[in-house]
Amino acid sequence: MKSQLITKKPENRTVQDLQRLQALPLEQKVSLSLRRIQEFNIRMEGKIYVSFSGGKDSTVLLDLVRNLFPETEAVFVDTGLEFDSIRKFVKTFENVTILKPKLRFNEVVKKYGYPVISKEVSRFVSDLQNPTKQNEKTRRIRLEGSDFNGKKSRTGKLSDRWFFLKDAPFKCHNICCDIMKKSPFKKFGSVSGLSPIIGTMADESVLRKKLWVRSGCNMFDSKTPMSTPLAFWTEKDIWDYIKSRSLKYADVYDQGAKRTGCVFCMFGYWSKDDHGTENDRMELLKKLEPKKYEYCIKNVEDGGLGLKKVIDYIDLKLKDGQREFEF
Repeated sequence: MKSQLITKKPENRTVQDLQRLQALPLEQKVSLSLRRIQEFNIRMEGKIYVSFSGGKDSTVLLDLVRNLFPETEAVFVDTGLEFDSIRKFVKTFENVTILKPKLRFNEVVKKYGYPVISKEVSRFVSDLQNPTKQNEKTRRIRLEGSDFNGKKSRTGKLSDRWFFLKDAPFKCHNICCDIMKKSPFKKFGSVSGLSPIIGTMADESVLRKKLWVRSGCNMFDSKTPMSTPLAFWTEKDIWDYIKSRSLKYADVYDQGAKRTGCVFCMFGYWSKDDHGTENDRMELLKKLEPKKYEYCIKNVEDGGLGLKKVIDYIDLKLKDGQREFEF
């Protein structure tokens, strides 16, 4: 018999509901998150694991889950794209399974293209850069925002700000996350029979807000059941939890990093928050890991990733009139 902790999916969940949860005191959020974890564990019959990146969010998540279920497995995908201190930090934990992606990042960008601006922009640019008879309708939508009959599409038009990227001397694509991270996790779940608990938060993007409104923290009915029990937390909550529990965390945050993840990724690089600040990812990488930085910016023909050419091209185009705000 299943526990009463499993609740019926709320109807008419709204952004205002999310905002009310985000405004709660930390300890109340902790209690709610623990309840969501318990619910998910019961529904999955104990077959769960924690998606562990070594970042501050997943560090808090792992602490919460193991407070309830100490033997829960943590799973880390070693993409080769993390700060070295993140990889070292992950290895200080017990019961961590380390996975590897099938392709290296240089193989991904060579075959598909670079991840620039955002997942949406990269996907739209890729549609325009790779014309086929099969994607004529999609390309028209990316260009005009409507199909051949003039019907407006909900799938999206490429923003005018980034229109120049369709003619860039390099390919763009958003598939790297799928190959480098999602695929190893998916394969692990399929083989192990375990379902993931993930440390994402709704305030990280509009897409994640929409996902919470649609599904809440526990997604039991999706193709791959998963739990995001920190969805209504904020970054301040994460740091307050770490301080209140004296949790150890990766020291790269004390060295200037705002966020971790893939240090070679250029998603968000041209945002107001990232570019031109002391926390610029490339500058921080240059400071902390100069050899990795040199590999990033070196030309492909010289054995590098060629990121300098990509960054210089986009910077130049923005300087020539495409930029809509000052960094």
